Amino acid sequence: MTGLCYIPQDLYNPSKNSSRLISAPSRSTLAQQKGFNPLEEKTRENMSLHNELRLTRQLCDAVIRVDGAEFSVHKLVLCKCSPYFRALFSRWSTPACATFDIPGVTPYQMCFIIDFAYTGYVPLTNVNAEELFIMADHFGISGLLQACSDFLEKHLSALNCIQIWKLTYTFYHPELRDKAFLYLLRHFEEVVSTCGDFLLLSAQSLAEIVGSDQLIVKREEIVYEAILKWMNYAPEERKEYSSLLFPKVRLAWMSPKYLRENVNEREFVESIPELQAMYFQSLKIIPDHWRETSYRSFICPTLEKARVPPALMLAIGGWTERGPTSLIEAYESNTEYWKRAPMTTETPLICHGSVFLNGSVYLVGGCVNQFNAVHRFDLASMTWHEASPMHSKRCFVSVTVMNGFIYAMGGCNGPQRLNTVERYDPRSNQWTLVSSMHEKRSGASCTTLNGRVYVCGGFNGSQFLSTAEVYNPDTDQWTMIANMSSKRSRLGVAAFGEYIFAVGGFDGVSRLNTVEAYNVSTKTWCKIPSMKKKRSNFGISVMDDLLFAVGGFDGVSTISDVEFYDIKANMWVKANGMKMSRSHLSCCVVDRLYNTAYFADHPNSPQLNHLPSDKEEETEQ
Repeated sequence: MTGLCYIPQDLYNPSKNSSRLISAPSRSTLAQQKGFNPLEEKTRENMSLHNELRLTRQLCDAVIRVDGAEFSVHKLVLCKCSPYFRALFSRWSTPACATFDIPGVTPYQMCFIIDFAYTGYVPLTNVNAEELFIMADHFGISGLLQACSDFLEKHLSALNCIQIWKLTYTFYHPELRDKAFLYLLRHFEEVVSTCGDFLLLSAQSLAEIVGSDQLIVKREEIVYEAILKWMNYAPEERKEYSSLLFPKVRLAWMSPKYLRENVNEREFVESIPELQAMYFQSLKIIPDHWRETSYRSFICPTLEKARVPPALMLAIGGWTERGPTSLIEAYESNTEYWKRAPMTTETPLICHGSVFLNGSVYLVGGCVNQFNAVHRFDLASMTWHEASPMHSKRCFVSVTVMNGFIYAMGGCNGPQRLNTVERYDPRSNQWTLVSSMHEKRSGASCTTLNGRVYVCGGFNGSQFLSTAEVYNPDTDQWTMIANMSSKRSRLGVAAFGEYIFAVGGFDGVSRLNTVEAYNVSTKTWCKIPSMKKKRSNFGISVMDDLLFAVGGFDGVSTISDVEFYDIKANMWVKANGMKMSRSHLSCCVVDRLYNTAYFADHPNSPQLNHLPSDKEEETEQ
């Protein structure tokens, strides 16, 4: 049994004998929240009694002495906590022995160890967590070791992840080691720029990092420059490791201009025959790669192997010239390519919503099967599961995630447009009705920002809407906000920065490429540069600080075109298009997955051809 007291450093200072502790429930308490456990309750009472006896020095049968400091204890309590003390009291001393000198530990550390043995709590801070982790390993206190591990994992940062990673090699804890290494891979660029421990890595450790397929970088040049930074810290001593480190760089993912202007100028590159051959080999094959002529195997396969993407944008289902589809495409943020995903929806889907929550993709509503059906795809196990259906059938539904819940708004149940809203709790697998919107809306779009749900535009059965409203879950109330400058149905809405973006759509006459953004502070809409392509019924997502508009219908045909808005440059940029033209699709971004390599590792899978882009038949009313 263990528990944690998380103490901010400014609230706990042992040198001042402070007793201000912020308590968190022990594991037994957490278990009891799920159901009363008489055995755990009895254990907790016993611990409380034992600690009271210790503090009053009653019935104590041993004294632990550390650097002159003495702690009166009960042998039985320490034996139950640690195999070290069990051996000390039973095998390494005589029964008559009552005083025990413990080397290699400070009185401050021993105080925590004994407190944990009696209470199951320990006050952890960023200052003491690592040393208590080491002490817990030394004394074999599994509960304290896990408590420290959980704390260190929770407080991983770019500044300490290397230190914690190295710590777990000295003190074996594979789970924390994997978590620290994964954090390092996911925050590599920040680690290189801010963490002094990076320059002190061994060549073998650096090779393990830069050679990992799961290393997340937006540009491969970052990896190359990181190696240079490490080598330049001690150039004479580290030059010999060039042949170990530079072959780990995926040269095929560096721009030819960068290779010509930077890599070739490095004397140490030219001085290494193996690397020089690799470099010139890359210059021959990279132009083909950048022209996207093929994914053929290169002469040196390690040069072209893409790293695992930090995130994937999924384009799910939709309407094609051949009808509804169940196919899913994945856009990799690091390679900027679309690939056929290794799974499909169970049935073809159009006019549905999709969201990513707790490692699963949820598909909500739609117009092909039951309008109220909800399906969940578990990305860890790669399996589909049927979730509880919604209360209402919803086609052209608006779906978003906030505070661990899925919200489904409006839509069309066949004959009627809806203003009703329901919320899904994945823990209970139940949908609950919440307050209805002021407007009936199908073909609207929604997003969340700062703990609020925003829904914009749509069609109410007779009118195309420019109205928008916001939902406050604390009061369970919808409030109208300022109208958009244009009527928009089948639009895309996304939170980007501190704004709510309303993109494209259909105004009842034509498809739109205009964009406007709602400032939640000033409560006003402002104009944003227009998209390159007019579109409605498209997918929208934010990934890597870019706002993507995916596919859709341009008024003439279903399209595969993709573009993104760069908020820093204040402009729309054309991106690589999907392999399939489709509209009425949905998009969502998945990240923080352990198996994204499974999605990314299909460069030679059969590619989809562009479908004929004849005029799409759709009805707005």
